[in-house]
Amino acid sequence: MSFTTIEPAKLRLNRSELAVPGSNPVFLEKAAKSEADIVFLDLEDSVAPDEKERARANVIEALNDLDWSATTVSVRINGLDTPYMYRDVIEVVERAGEALDLLMVPKVGTAADVYAVDMLLSQIEQAKGITPPIGLELIIETALGMQNLGAIAAASARTESLHFGVADYAAS
Repeated sequence: MSFTTIEPAKLRLNRSELAVPGSNPVFLEKAAKSEADIVFLDLEDSVAPDEKERARANVIEALNDLDWSATTVSVRINGLDTPYMYRDVIEVVERAGEALDLLMVPKVGTAADVYAVDMLLSQIEQAKGITPPIGLELIIETALGMQNLGAIAAASARTESLHFGVADYAAS
């Protein structure tokens, strides 16, 4: 028995998760009507570099204008090693954070990666009065991430799920 108190993550149904490219407004509208337990609006792999800003704007508009009450909604941001990640977090959370349940973070390699997103989220939530806190879905896609899995899983009380990205992991 440990004297360390572990707070469990928020319980959410996660039997099915629908990925939707943020660059396609028609798909975003259909996703809001989906019966999937979780819908993740993608700003990363399914969006070409020259469409990143437009996709971010589409996602913000969809979060604010569509009814997501029947599902859990997540946004997959771009990786921490890209020039898009910080704007993804700041713009989406500042402008539509009240409609957001989760942020999905790709290619998490260390606990410090999780801390960086958690810290930014905490500051935005505090400044904007966003409650409850937005949860995190973390994607392990590299050998580094696998090596640091325990520390990554314990890095934030926001962590609600871990995903394994087999294709990028194989490349790593």
